[in-house]
Amino acid sequence: MQTEDIKKAYRAHMLPTYAPYDAVLVKGSGCLATDIDGKTYLDFGSGIGVNALGYCDSDWVQAVSDQAAQLQHTSNLYYTLPAIGLADRLCTATPFDAVFFANSGAEANECAIKLARKASFDRYGPGRADIITLTDSFHGRTMATLSATGQPPLHEAFMPINPGFTYVPSDDIAAFKAAVTDSTCAVMLECVQGEGGVHILDRAYVQAVADYCRAKDLTLIIDEVQTGIGRTGKLFAYEYFGIQPDIITLAKGLGGGLPIGACLTTEALKPHFGTGSHGSTFGGNPVACAGAKVMLDRIANPAFLQKVEAKGQLLETCLAACPGIAKIDRLGLMVGLTPRDKAPKDVLNACLAKGLLILTAKNKIRLLPPLSISEEDLQRGCAILSAVLSEE
Repeated sequence: MQTEDIKKAYRAHMLPTYAPYDAVLVKGSGCLATDIDGKTYLDFGSGIGVNALGYCDSDWVQAVSDQAAQLQHTSNLYYTLPAIGLADRLCTATPFDAVFFANSGAEANECAIKLARKASFDRYGPGRADIITLTDSFHGRTMATLSATGQPPLHEAFMPINPGFTYVPSDDIAAFKAAVTDSTCAVMLECVQGEGGVHILDRAYVQAVADYCRAKDLTLIIDEVQTGIGRTGKLFAYEYFGIQPDIITLAKGLGGGLPIGACLTTEALKPHFGTGSHGSTFGGNPVACAGAKVMLDRIANPAFLQKVEAKGQLLETCLAACPGIAKIDRLGLMVGLTPRDKAPKDVLNACLAKGLLILTAKNKIRLLPPLSISEEDLQRGCAILSAVLSEE
């Protein structure tokens, strides 16, 4: 099929929930993707932060292929080695004690919402189930996670959204404390709001929220779907903020390209879920878990994480020399750029034409290159982006 035939088939048979960029990608290797016409692109988007080790990493491909040839699915009616092995690795690498495997970030957040409410119900009885989230947050597109998302324009076509969520402005501790009532059971935050424009929360604010949660016995949930698994130069973004959450949620970079999500929690909250409290037919899929184990083993290495931060610093240094950029927001290899006089979507399309894949978020250009990208490819991508931003 030719490019136009593929686009026609897409319009004919796919629900129009996406607006794909003008490229039909057919293969990838490392940080390079190739389209159906043979054009090669340098990828600074990583499938929205999923391909943390780039395309088709050899160890990941081997683990996934071997597992697919041995046992591809059983459901959670049986024990499987890949799921148990990945859970053990996650709990060994983190301060958490128990894991629920899902298939996406939204599903992981659904689990976190249910666990927080169930724990509050067990301790306090009914009537204490409200969850506070932030304005411009993004937690998913299922009804519960859309309701948790503090972006009312996304709610309008799907009213009534689920009750029980209160939105407060970020970095305003007085507004947060004023929103806590006797009905509040939990707080859900992204330490860096990815879809909200790569907004890095104030460290003192996050610490004050965490302290208040302890004082009021509120469950603290940190959504690490986009920031987790090394994206920020630490295994989890919350580590920069000097806090210890009760629950974190993961997806994207954990799977390396296959669908997986995870909700991690503590020994204190673990007993509040029992048989039937939550479930997923595909959660903990052996093939996805085999791939995720490779991702975690590679990325959780302190030396690897140090290189991520060093690459982030190099990227920022290169971009700082570009006069077309008004502001840079960065944590590790999670970068938001405010263009001085160009619309982010126009920059994206111009970069696409020049062979560079980037993302946007709100009024910013968003960069999420593979964590394994070379310094040379980082500099090459910066050169393309700088050229686009400097064009009249």
